[in-house]
Amino acid sequence: MLNRRLSKIVIFASALLLITACAHHTGGHHISQNISQLEISNLSHPEHNVYASGQPTKAQFDALAKSGIKHVINLRPAAELDWNEAEYVEALGMAYHSIPVAGAADVTVENATKLAKLLGETGTDKTLVHCSSSNRVGALVALSENVINGKTAEESITKGKLWGLLSLEPTVRERISDRQ
Repeated sequence: MLNRRLSKIVIFASALLLITACAHHTGGHHISQNISQLEISNLSHPEHNVYASGQPTKAQFDALAKSGIKHVINLRPAAELDWNEAEYVEALGMAYHSIPVAGAADVTVENATKLAKLLGETGTDKTLVHCSSSNRVGALVALSENVINGKTAEESITKGKLWGLLSLEPTVRERISDRQ
């Protein structure tokens, strides 16, 4: 009888320790879950610490800051915005970075390299990369996969689609083809 009670106590204590350990361990997953619930257009989570999306609203930027995002990389040129995103994002305590990509003409190796460099500099900090739909984000990522990482056209396009590449796929294929 005593052994049975002792066994139950040990099992109960072990379960409590496991639950406590899991509660502390899931901090990063909690942030990811919060961000995914913000209903930002075309939101994806293609890398451990990086999100890609369409244009967030001011309220969504507020929630992103509270959810642990440290860097915002905007690929939209200033002419596409009717408010000062940089000022707003920085006032929330996040670092703001801009690589203006006005359209297909700006899907270049230079801009793809800038994005890859910026993503490298953000390290393990939670980062959001956005344009109006995430299509330009995916295009630059696909191009950098080919140019910087030496991936095939198909591997690059596949990776770009994880980041939001859609209608700019022919442009990316053309840029990759021009390099060969």
